Amino acid sequence: MGISIWQLLIILAIVLVLFGAKRLRNVGGDLGGAIKGFRQAMKEEDTRPEGDKLDDKSGNVIEGEVTAKKQDKV
Repeated sequence: MGISIWQLLIILAIVLVLFGAKRLRNVGGDLGGAIKGFRQAMKEEDTRPEGDKLDDKSGNVIEGEVTAKKQDKV
């Protein structure tokens, strides 16, 4: 009970009439850009060394280690 090619063509025609070709082109371009950005971010995540962390505010890599502990107040 899948969707046949004719049903897909009818749905595409209705969407084209409702939104227009120019708007669909813009939506397609935006969606493609979002997917491209997501793939690029995933690729950057894979190449970053394991111990590095990102600073939330600036996006810079923070490196270093803790050299002293804070004293617990009683």
